[in-house]
Amino acid sequence: MDFSEINERGLVLVGCGRMGGAMLTGWLRNGIAPGAVTIIDPNASADWAEKGVRVNDDPPANPAVLVLAVKPQMMGDVLSELTPGADSLVMSVAAGVTLSAYEKAFPDAPVVRVMPNTPSAIGRGISALIGNDAAGAAQLGLAERLMSVVGEVVRLENEGQMDAVTAVSGSGPAYVFHMIEALTDAGIAQGLPEALSLQLARATVAGAGALAMEDDTPPSMLREAVTSPGGTTAAGLDQLMDKEHGLPPLMLRTVAAAADRSRELGQ
Repeated sequence: MDFSEINERGLVLVGCGRMGGAMLTGWLRNGIAPGAVTIIDPNASADWAEKGVRVNDDPPANPAVLVLAVKPQMMGDVLSELTPGADSLVMSVAAGVTLSAYEKAFPDAPVVRVMPNTPSAIGRGISALIGNDAAGAAQLGLAERLMSVVGEVVRLENEGQMDAVTAVSGSGPAYVFHMIEALTDAGIAQGLPEALSLQLARATVAGAGALAMEDDTPPSMLREAVTSPGGTTAAGLDQLMDKEHGLPPLMLRTVAAAADRSRELGQ
C-alpha cells in the first residue's frame, strides 16, 4: 500500500489511546515509517518512542494528514490549538463532532469524518467515512487506505447517516460483549461452571460472527438452518424473538438511544 506522501510529509496523530493506538499499529505494519509519525498526547505510551515514533515533538508544518483521535468532549480545546498545513487532510475519528465544526476551525481544509470500531485493534474493524466539499477523490482515497489497514471501509452518502453508523457499528461491539456476559450468566444459572460458560459463550459468539462473515447466506437463513421445528433452538428463539419483550424491540431502543446521544454530541 502506497503511503509515500505520508512518509515524505508526515502524519500527526492527536490522541493515541485505544483507537489511535490501534490505527497507528496498523499503519506501521503497512508501510508508514515510524519517523514520519508525530504523536501529540501527554499520556502516550513510551513504547511508541522506542519504536521510532516522534512523541510530543514539534509537528511538521504541512503534514500530509492530521488525525484527530481524542474524545468528543476534548475536541473543542484541541481544535483551538491546532493549525493544519495548507493542504493537509484533516481526518477525525471522534463521535458526534460534525464536519461543520471542523470547517469552522479549519476553513477550506479537506476534512474526512471516520467512525471506526474497537475490533480495529486486531484488524477486524469496520469504518464508515464521509468528507466535506473540500475533500476530493484523492483525499477520500487516502483516508480509505489509512482505515483499510485496520478492517473494512464503507463510504456514506451523507453525513446524517453517521449517527446511525455510530449507534450500530461504533457502539455495537459493546452490545456484543454484553451479550457474551448475559449468555455466560444464563449458562451459569443452568448449572455450568463460570469459566466453562464463559468459554462456550465467547466461542459461540465469535464463531457465529465469523460464519456470518464468511457465508453469503442471509443471517435469517443461517438462523433457520440451526432451528429444528419444536427443538431446543426454537424454544429459545420463542423468547428471544418475542415482538414485545424480545431482542428486536430491545435492539431498536438500544440503537435509537445511541444514535440520539450521537446527535446530542454534535449540537
